[in-house]
Amino acid sequence: MNRMPGDAENAHSSSVESCPSLRDVHSINPAQLMARIESYEGREKKGISDVRRTFCLFVTFDLLFITLLWIIELNVKGGIETTLEKEVLHYDYSSSYFDIFLLAVFRFKVLILAYAMCRLRHWWAIAFTTAVTSAFLLAKVIISQLFSQGAFGYVLPIISFILAWIETWFLDFKVLPQEAEEENRFLIAQDASERAALLHPGVLSDGQFYSPPESVAGSDEDSEEKQDSEKPIV
Repeated sequence: MNRMPGDAENAHSSSVESCPSLRDVHSINPAQLMARIESYEGREKKGISDVRRTFCLFVTFDLLFITLLWIIELNVKGGIETTLEKEVLHYDYSSSYFDIFLLAVFRFKVLILAYAMCRLRHWWAIAFTTAVTSAFLLAKVIISQLFSQGAFGYVLPIISFILAWIETWFLDFKVLPQEAEEENRFLIAQDASERAALLHPGVLSDGQFYSPPESVAGSDEDSEEKQDSEKPIV
């Protein structure tokens, strides 16, 4: 017998909790919702989000930075032309850095094609490039003789490995979650605008509302006194 009041209180509390959501729907401003939807549509028309553009810039930085380090390595070994001919035309897996440069070109082409041109919203492309980069660099460090060639034997493989994993982290923890969150916000705003249109089918103009002029307190007494003063005195 004691459970009935508790159930009634729970039902009442649940109904009270649902009231704020209804009040929020009634208090929606259609103009603000339409402005928000137009902003999201403008981002879609722009073609690529800001965070994805930052990711593409970082991929480009990866390629340019590895290229710069490789050119410096060519100059250190005795001139660009001589070393370039040795590393490219007479390629040797155990002593050449040309394959690390080609690995950076591979990452750049795959990632730009997948996430800038095709606008892919999945991690498989970055997972593929990172896996290939990691496996190749580990095999090259173990098998080749890069460590005996000075500082660049350490710098180029380590920098290439770190940049590949930074790209993976940035895409997986920044680009994809932020774009999914923006898309969810757009859907919520669009749904709220549809509800607001159903709740407020027409926007009333200002001319349809008017308030009668307020009567001044004591105006009736003043009019009676004025009439009494205007009566002729007999």
